[in-house]
Amino acid sequence: MFGLFEITKPANEPILDYSKGSHAARELKNRITELKAEEMEIPLLINGKEVHTGNFGYCSSPHNHGHKLARFHKAGEKEVAAAINAAMNAKKVWDSFTYNERAAIFMKAAELLSTSWRATINAATMLGQSKNVFQAEIDAACESIDFFNFNAYHMTQLYKNQLASDKGVWNFTEYRPLDGFIFAVTPFNFTAIASNLISAPAVMGNTIVWKPAVTGIYSAYFIMKLLQKAGLPDGVLNMIPGPGAVTGPMVMKNENMAGIHFTGSTGVFNDMWKTVAANIDNYRCYPRLVGETGGKDFIFAHPSADVKPLCTALIRGAFEYQGQKCSAASRAYIAESVWKELKDMLISEVKEIKMGDVEDFSVFMGAVIDKSSFENIKSYIDYAKNSNEAEIIVGGGCDMSKGYFVEPTLIVTTNPKFKSMQEEIFGPVLTIYIYKDEDFEKTLELCDETSPYALTGAIFSQDRCAVKKAYEKLRYSAGNFYINDKCSGAVVGQQPFGGGRKSGTNDKAGSYLNLVRWTSARTVKENFNPPEDFKYGYMNTWR
Repeated sequence: MFGLFEITKPANEPILDYSKGSHAARELKNRITELKAEEMEIPLLINGKEVHTGNFGYCSSPHNHGHKLARFHKAGEKEVAAAINAAMNAKKVWDSFTYNERAAIFMKAAELLSTSWRATINAATMLGQSKNVFQAEIDAACESIDFFNFNAYHMTQLYKNQLASDKGVWNFTEYRPLDGFIFAVTPFNFTAIASNLISAPAVMGNTIVWKPAVTGIYSAYFIMKLLQKAGLPDGVLNMIPGPGAVTGPMVMKNENMAGIHFTGSTGVFNDMWKTVAANIDNYRCYPRLVGETGGKDFIFAHPSADVKPLCTALIRGAFEYQGQKCSAASRAYIAESVWKELKDMLISEVKEIKMGDVEDFSVFMGAVIDKSSFENIKSYIDYAKNSNEAEIIVGGGCDMSKGYFVEPTLIVTTNPKFKSMQEEIFGPVLTIYIYKDEDFEKTLELCDETSPYALTGAIFSQDRCAVKKAYEKLRYSAGNFYINDKCSGAVVGQQPFGGGRKSGTNDKAGSYLNLVRWTSARTVKENFNPPEDFKYGYMNTWR
């Protein structure tokens, strides 16, 4: 192909209306019924081929853990080696694709997902990850579509970044893929994160070995099939579900691993970083490590805060998707004068939250992802119940008889460094510390120093001086900061997402800042009139 191809800046994908009787609701309910009726078998996908190992794991619905959605084949050492070889061999083919040809594949995937594949991806996310209809729509459909489109667009904008040239010289930059393959490790909680972690390196010309979280394999398989349908060449993306203890070390010790794109726990990312450091002499190049990890995200209410929006932000921020968002509000600092007005309102509204099977479109909360998560969350609730420094003012119930259900729980503590104020829980638990109005600035300092994380945070205030003070004091406390809004819900192209400290490398998913990590620039100079004498002209004046 010949030409300079322009991609128009995308608009964010509109959120469909799933009101009762709507076409979108009927289509999605029908697809849920179809998927539930079949226990699928999910193979590994290596070099475009289905691989069956016979070593099975199972996908169940968190809100009905007795219902098996699928059984999946687990990768062993042989399959991991095959995936690495496939990714390296596919580089020869993928290198021959021009930027517009690569972009076309992901833009087609976005269009398919926006239309004929939308109900399938949403249904798989609802069933496999227990997201209610709205949370599935904004994640699995809208955000995935946005990642595909915006990554293609930002790639072309990055390529436009070229160099100045003197007379008789042409300087330019070639944006090459990294010299090896990328290891993508994706979490369960956002289908769109999986879409981005694999597509961002791939649109820049890299090939991928992909390990989805065991609890996210069901929707991951459909994303893989979608990209195949969109025309992604064999071997560019290789999906190898299975135990991290088998997959991780083999991939990360391979000399051709050029980068890691990761979302998950801080502990796992720390271990990955250590493994890379221990093997640094073995690599052909220094691997790029891009990670978004934990969070202990806050909402801070100044005495001037508008109480009703604050109440809504606390509930949505803490309890949407059962608090299983990296950005979920997990701690709150509320001025004493505000709390007097807020307390009863907050308790009353939390009690109205409907929890249950996400096939019921009126449900606000589904179940947490699995038994391990359920038990971890319950341990924090039990700790609070037995502490003289905390009181559970609403919620606290846990029931795993049918699904892994944890009630939306509010803890009020007298200790600003109480365990549940500091540690990531990843569940529907919000801990609140009430501070004296006159201690606003001192409490800002507490907020900044209490947690090792720095992902998201919010300030609620109608006093602009207070907003300015919080903005300055909490400058390094959150990579995504919100003023009079909840601390979750970042939109691709509007609020690029990522945090610092122990929340990750802050490479801002969905922006050029992320894409630039997946390219190795080559600067080229062409001289149209090269000199023919080694001596510089001024030297002749000194003879």
